[in-house]
Amino acid sequence: MEMERDVESYLKRELSGLGCLFLKWVSPGNDGVPDRILIMPGGSVCFVEVKTETGHMTGLQWFWQKKLRGFGCSAVTVYGMTGAKEFIEVVKIKLAGEVMPE
Repeated sequence: MEMERDVESYLKRELSGLGCLFLKWVSPGNDGVPDRILIMPGGSVCFVEVKTETGHMTGLQWFWQKKLRGFGCSAVTVYGMTGAKEFIEVVKIKLAGEVMPE
């Protein structure tokens, strides 16, 4: 059975290999903030919530994604290994000079 930590580990390994930082975000007193902050070469930043294929966002997680997007930030949810592989492809496109999708 796929665990969230397995998806996070995979993302960290693959994104680090692309020259990115994939940092755990802990914000005391702010439950629901995304799990990770992705910082790409060139300075682009994306907040990443990681779930299993069958995981569900909580109300606080939806709140934080909406709030971050309201500040002009990219904030995404990655569902399972399939979503992780798709997200890595999006990051590769971004690193090649394309625009990061919302």
